[in-house]
Amino acid sequence: MSKLSSKEILFRSVKQIITDARSQVYRSTNTVLLQMYWNIGKLIVEDEQAGEVRAEYGKAVLKNLSAQLTIEFGKGFEESNLRNIRQFYIAFPIRDALRHELSWTHYRILSRIENQKFRENYLLHAIEENWNTRTLQRNIESQYLGRVLEIKSTSKIPTEAKHVIKDPYIFEFLGMTPDSSHTENKIETAIISHLQIFLMELGKGFAFVARQ
Repeated sequence: MSKLSSKEILFRSVKQIITDARSQVYRSTNTVLLQMYWNIGKLIVEDEQAGEVRAEYGKAVLKNLSAQLTIEFGKGFEESNLRNIRQFYIAFPIRDALRHELSWTHYRILSRIENQKFRENYLLHAIEENWNTRTLQRNIESQYLGRVLEIKSTSKIPTEAKHVIKDPYIFEFLGMTPDSSHTENKIETAIISHLQIFLMELGKGFAFVARQ
């Protein structure tokens, strides 16, 4: 194996510095954004609860607040987003418990999960398995945790088979209908063609070694 030239070494070193710096900027920006949305959500909920007629009061407040904030700050404070911010605070009422590895989009998706246990476990899986927002949304829609044989506590990373094996597995990304039976050869051929997505469906702890 040929040695790297001094130019290549310099390039890689500078590239790493830039990559690390950008990562730090993203984490810092994301942390500030989450804290800002959480604080806004807290104020909205507290103000809403102080209204005499909560339902109608809440609708009027969000509409008026959205109009004022949009004039002052521009995009990003539409009424729909204020509702997302409000729901974010309700779903995650403890600010110090927020995990800043996840983006606002992650939290917006997680906030829609009504079951608190499922919401916390999806959050843990998203962090430990580095799910992007698309993967998180897909796993929620396919009831990823509902198909795990036993839901693992959020205090530890899943280590036992019953915490990662699902029943049934859903292979809709292979182009196969879930209500039909398929031969092993047909499934294998489809799996090889969709290997990356297949490993995502199996979950953490699985790796492709050979065709069989």
